[in-house]
Order: sequence, then structure tokens, then C-alpha cells
Amino acid sequence: MKFVAFERSKQGTGASRRLRNSGKTPGIVYGGSGEPKLIELDHNALWHALKKEAFHASILDMELNGQTSKVLLRDYQMHPFRQLVLHIDFQRVEANTMLHMKVPLHYSGEENSPAVKGDKCLINHVVNELEVNCLPADLPEFIAVDLSKLESGKSLHLDDIQLPKGVKAVTHGKPNPVLVSVTVPVEEEIVAPAAAPAEAPAKGKGKK
Repeated sequence: MKFVAFERSKQGTGASRRLRNSGKTPGIVYGGSGEPKLIELDHNALWHALKKEAFHASILDMELNGQTSKVLLRDYQMHPFRQLVLHIDFQRVEANTMLHMKVPLHYSGEENSPAVKGDKCLINHVVNELEVNCLPADLPEFIAVDLSKLESGKSLHLDDIQLPKGVKAVTHGKPNPVLVSVTVPVEEEIVAPAAAPAEAPAKGKGKK
């Protein structure tokens, strides 16, 4: 995914405010062998780019001063209540440097699984993104996970899926975390309504 950035000469609160008022977003590019560089981006183009999953989870081509370099989105700040990107940070990517990234998990096929189709189980996606280590060339945009073989009473763990070549999961000490859980629906017991108490027969009036 490619975007265009422009070099920014002025910094400070006042300069950034004027930049935003003109429809631009201030930012910075850092890391790698180069010095940190102040940049600015068209706000509308950036706003639409941030809505795309690939802009957050893949290596981006940044065009700056006629040259293209590889970068990753590292952080951005939003206005508390306005649809306004206040600032954005990118990190340069070098081919031989390991990356630590969060990659989205794309689940599919659960509606055809025995757990759902046969046993009407409820599927809970416990983890929707996975932390990984890999080289830039091996970074996937997402990891596809097939749930079509899920069975009732069984959860899907990290060891049950195939990671792309060169990609290693970061689990923070958890050896085999659960990615998807399967819950068997609880059948509600139907209780018959209690019978209304029989009315006592009305007492007839006796003859005097």
C-alpha cells in the first residue's frame, strides 16, 4: 500500500495547528539508519487510509521527495471528539531487521463446522490479532484461519493453526493460547404453568 508524504520544516504547537487548519496532518518518520524526519500528509487521504486494515498491519511504501521507502505505521493520535487525526508516526523498515507486529486473524468456515451446523454451538473469537516476529519480507497482511472442522466441546489453540513461513508467534509465556472457544447451547427447561386452583362451589341459599 502506497501513500505520499511531504517534508515539514516547521514544528511546534502553533505550526502544527496551522498545518491542521490547512487540511494537513503533521507526522514523523524515525528508525533505521536515517535521522528522524518531520513530515506532513493530506488529512483526507490519511483519514481514508486509516480505515483500511492493510494500512495498520502491513509494510507501506512512503513516497517522500520523489523517493520511496518502506515504513510501518507505529502510532497516531485522534482528536477527542472530532474526526481529526492530530499526529502520526511511522518507522522505517530495513530488510534484515526483525519486526514485532500484530497481525489480524481472518476466521472463516465456522458456519459449515460440525459444531455450528450440527450441534448449534456458539463460537467465540477469543483472539482477533496475533503478535508475531518476522523479517519484513515475511510479514503477512493477515493470517487466515479455517474453522470448518470445529467440533462441539473443543477449542482451537495456537498450535492448531499453520503460521506462514518465517513467522513466529509471540505468546508472552502462554505455551498454547486459545484462539477460538466453542460453547454448547444450554437448553431451557420448559416448565408447565401451574394449574389454577379450583374455585369452591358457591353455597346455595337455604330455605327458611
